[in-house]
Amino acid sequence: MAKRVAKEGASRPLDATCRMVVLHGDEDFLLQVYTNALRESLAKAHGEIDVVTFNGETASAADILDECRSFGLIATHKLVLVDHADEVVKEENRALFERYAEGLIAADGEASATLVLRCKSWRAGKLDKLIEQVGVIKECREVTDAEAIKWAMECCKKRHSAELTREAADLLIARVGPSLGRIDSELGKLAAAAGVDASGKTGVITPQVVAEFVKVSREEEIWAMQGTLLTGDLPRMLGELNYAIEISREAPAKIFFAFTDLARKVHAASHGVRQGMNAWQLKGPLKLWGSSADAIVEASKQIPPDEARRLLRAALNNMLRDRSGLGDDARTLERTAMEFAVASRRKR
Repeated sequence: MAKRVAKEGASRPLDATCRMVVLHGDEDFLLQVYTNALRESLAKAHGEIDVVTFNGETASAADILDECRSFGLIATHKLVLVDHADEVVKEENRALFERYAEGLIAADGEASATLVLRCKSWRAGKLDKLIEQVGVIKECREVTDAEAIKWAMECCKKRHSAELTREAADLLIARVGPSLGRIDSELGKLAAAAGVDASGKTGVITPQVVAEFVKVSREEEIWAMQGTLLTGDLPRMLGELNYAIEISREAPAKIFFAFTDLARKVHAASHGVRQGMNAWQLKGPLKLWGSSADAIVEASKQIPPDEARRLLRAALNNMLRDRSGLGDDARTLERTAMEFAVASRRKR
C-alpha cells in the first residue's frame, strides 16, 4: 500500500488521498470549484460517495467528528463538508480536531471519510501542521485583475470549449471585475455567442463579442453619467440620476463623488486650456479616460475658469451638505445636476 501521509513540508495535491482539507477565503466561486474537484476525485477513487453537510455555526464538534468516524450504509466513503468552520473549530473544540488529525496520521491516512472545513477566515495554529500531513489548506482569496485575465483565458478553453483572446480578456475584466463567478457566467454566454467557425473549430471570443454581449458594471454607469452632465440636457441628467438611485440602488455618496470629481476636472482643464495645453496634455495629469474624457476637454474650452470655479464650489458645498445630514440625498444631487446645466448654458 502506498504511503498516504505526506512528509513534513511536502506539498500535496487536492485529490482522493486527502482526509482533511481547509478551504478559506472570500472567493466563494473558487471555494466551490475546489470542493467539486475533490468530490469528483473521491468519486473516481471510491465510486459512489455520501456527502454530508454541517453548519459550523450550529453543529457541535462531537457531531461532526462522529459523522467522520462512522461508516456509511451504502457508500464506502463520505465527504463531510462544514461551512462556517471557523465557528466550530475554535477554543476547546480545536483540540478535538487536532486529536482527530493525529488519529488520521497514526492510521497512515486510512479513513472512511474526508473532512472539508470551509470558511471566510482561518486562524493558523498547531492544527495546520497536522492537516498538511493528511490533506491540504487552500486559500480561496479574491484574485487580482492580472490573475483574473489569465484564469479567464484558461477557464474559457477548459470549461467552455472556446478561445478567449488576450484583448477580449482585458475588456471582460475591465467590465465585470475580477470576480471569478461572474467571469465564468459571462464566459458561458460569450462562448455560446462565438459558436464554431465554418470548419468546425472552436469559436474565438474577440473584443467585439465582449463589447456586444457584456454590459458595463453599475460603477461604470455612474462614471458614464459625467458625459451626460456636460450636455446641458437637464431632463436626461435627472432621468439617469433617478435610475441610478431608484433602480440600480447606488449609494448617493458614490454619485456625489463622481459629480464632484467631474467639477474638479472641468475646473482644472479650463485653466489648462487657457494656458495653451492641448487634449493630450490634459488627459494624462487629470486622469481623463472613458467616454467622458473628450466631453470634459471640449467643455473646458467653453466654460471659463470663473464659471468652472463656481461649479466646483457648488458641487463641494452640496457634497458637504449631504455628509452633514442636511436635506434629502436625491434632492441635493438634483441641485448639483442643475448646477452643471447652468454651467453648460453659460458656455462662451
